[in-house]
Amino acid sequence: MPLARDHARLLEVAFGTFSRQWANQLLAQVRVGSQVRLEQGSMRPYEEYITGLPTRTTLVLFAAGQARRPALLQFPLEAALTWVDHLLGGHGSLSSAPERDLTEIEQQLIGQLMTRVLADLDYAFSGVTKMDPDFRRIQHSPQLLQATAASTAVIVASFTLTVDEEEVAASLMVPAEIVIDEMRDKEVVETRSEDEVAAEQANRERLDLAVQRAPVEVAVRLGPVPVHPREVGDLSVGTLIPLRHSSSQPMDVVVSGRVLAQAVAGTRGSRLAGLVVNVKENS
Repeated sequence: MPLARDHARLLEVAFGTFSRQWANQLLAQVRVGSQVRLEQGSMRPYEEYITGLPTRTTLVLFAAGQARRPALLQFPLEAALTWVDHLLGGHGSLSSAPERDLTEIEQQLIGQLMTRVLADLDYAFSGVTKMDPDFRRIQHSPQLLQATAASTAVIVASFTLTVDEEEVAASLMVPAEIVIDEMRDKEVVETRSEDEVAAEQANRERLDLAVQRAPVEVAVRLGPVPVHPREVGDLSVGTLIPLRHSSSQPMDVVVSGRVLAQAVAGTRGSRLAGLVVNVKENS
């Protein structure tokens, strides 16, 4: 079931943008080096897609489009278990992940992570259609999931996820009607040349990479101490300033004047260090 050339180009840009946003979410939330690479996009019957998945995997079911049609984000169970371990402060790897389904608590953690990931679909598909994804639930058996009729045409994007230098395969499935029909209704036509589209995508990738590699100053600071101007003027060598910061109270980790986390004092070799004990959610 081939895609029209114009539609294929628009979807390639959308899926490529989503893959970069997914990597950014993994980097921000799981806090390990992450990369998501788009392999290919195609249109096929739902039955062909679902029967080609592993017998045990992670299936994130969500509703998308104005018609609220069911869609899926899929990745291996061991990847989900590894992400949970990192979210809880561990150092798990794919090779050491247990062979079991997610527990109820683990499903909640992955659900929160995937809600953030799915939210980026609207940005990625802004030039195609409004996705408005709504997370529903997580399942593990493709054979027991009847998201839509077997013959329904779906758009499938395949990805390679590299998390902490370990690669796994993943996929995204959305019903073709919420994408193709919208493009036809709006008569979306790609007017730019392939070279222009490729150059724009390359620029975006370079910008994303530059932002991720841009150095920032991180400071670990104690709580502020209020003093009178006269006391500041009288400062001299040997002046003792009470800090009023309890030794059991964590210090603030600050970037550009914004508190992002809390840490306790520690050492690494012969140097002082701050051990992060709490990360604040970015608003």
